[in-house]
Amino acid sequence: MKVTQEKLPASQIGLEIEIPAEMSKTVYEKVVQNLSRTANIPGFRKGKVPRQILVQRMGTQRLKAAALEDLIQEGFKKALEQEEIPAIGNYQVLSPMEEMVTRFQPGEPFTFSASVDVTPEVNLGEYTGWQLQAEEVVYDESEVDKFLDERRAEKATLIPVEGRPAQQGDVAVVDFAGVFADVAEGETPAEIPGAQATDFEIELGEGRFIEDIVDGIVGMNTGETKEVSVKFPEDYPREDLAGKAALFTITLKDLKEKELPELNDDFAQEASDFDNLAELRESLETRFKDKAAQSTKTNKEQVLVEQLLKQVEVDLPESLIEQEIQTQMRQTIMQMQQMGMDVNKVLNDEMVRQLAERSRPEALTRLKQSLALEEIAKRESIQIEPVELEAKIAEWMQQLSGQEINPQRLREVVEADLRKEKAINWLEEHSTIELVPQGSLVTAESDSEEATTDATEAREVEVEVVSETE
Repeated sequence: MKVTQEKLPASQIGLEIEIPAEMSKTVYEKVVQNLSRTANIPGFRKGKVPRQILVQRMGTQRLKAAALEDLIQEGFKKALEQEEIPAIGNYQVLSPMEEMVTRFQPGEPFTFSASVDVTPEVNLGEYTGWQLQAEEVVYDESEVDKFLDERRAEKATLIPVEGRPAQQGDVAVVDFAGVFADVAEGETPAEIPGAQATDFEIELGEGRFIEDIVDGIVGMNTGETKEVSVKFPEDYPREDLAGKAALFTITLKDLKEKELPELNDDFAQEASDFDNLAELRESLETRFKDKAAQSTKTNKEQVLVEQLLKQVEVDLPESLIEQEIQTQMRQTIMQMQQMGMDVNKVLNDEMVRQLAERSRPEALTRLKQSLALEEIAKRESIQIEPVELEAKIAEWMQQLSGQEINPQRLREVVEADLRKEKAINWLEEHSTIELVPQGSLVTAESDSEEATTDATEAREVEVEVVSETE
């Protein structure tokens, strides 16, 4: 079989495939025979339709079209095997079907054109000897006290407040109703949908509720009613309220303060599995030290990957991009479901399209990152020990217990994940990373931050992927 290749953009290969005369005749005869056995033609028993009647009833063009479908599929498959082309995704026939049917003559050579996505070629610049900086996250012993204070607050007893106004840290019980403040003169302010509540509990603290409302309640006395001007933040989750001015009428009905439990061994036993406060503190110190070390490690990985992305050039095929976009969208939908959202009601066709568009930039960066790490692993002969692989698979199987798992897909994902992890470790070993104080580096562009995923984020995506039945 004669095959001519042409390199096309987006990691595609264009193919001109010439089907030998013998093959074109064999496939055509096979199609005619199959149709003779299966065609339902009045006046003839099934499987007993004469050839000339079949051709007359179905028409030469229809028979040729049916033969061409098999011929192209078989010819394309043999062309890939013969040329050892690393194809990914489905092929696309470039020759118009109508024109091919007209040209096709059984028993004569037949040529058609097609294209197919292939594994992209990864071009890497220098990836050793980098001089980089990463922020070091240092363990802060005050984190333990902060954590314990938060747990005490959770287990606090609420007691009524008398003889003083509301202050920060109190729990206020209020009725409130909000209206839009920006109205034309003489018009009645419109109520804000969902901005009315009765006997609503608000903890008066930073980040607990809308800041302007919390500030407005502080200083009020029980039984008092007042109007509070509110300016919703520009990034407020409800788009219909973001940046809008409002006026809330608030009545303070009850006021309580928190009585914290004493920080002692009894508290430790109630709040944890430890017998005394000393053991609880020791466990928390270890946890926060490990967290700081992991954060530093993540920062180092991030600067390595960001530098790697500057060194890689790859022409990504559309099939890979689409596959990555779909993976990200499935992960987003799964997270929405875990939050209790009914995605069938929330997502319409337009929202799905917008979600796909927003996912595309991150998909491109993820793919470049993944392919670059795979290329380094290949160039540097990075291997995964069987024992290490099996241990990681067992760990994942435990995490995914109760879910339907595709074992082969799980093995592929885990092996690729380990290989990329080792590639990042290799980059770190062959680079110099200076640790600098936290907050001293200029924050990278938000798109880069979102696209540069750490190992935890990668695992979250892959857990969803390997849970599918293929």
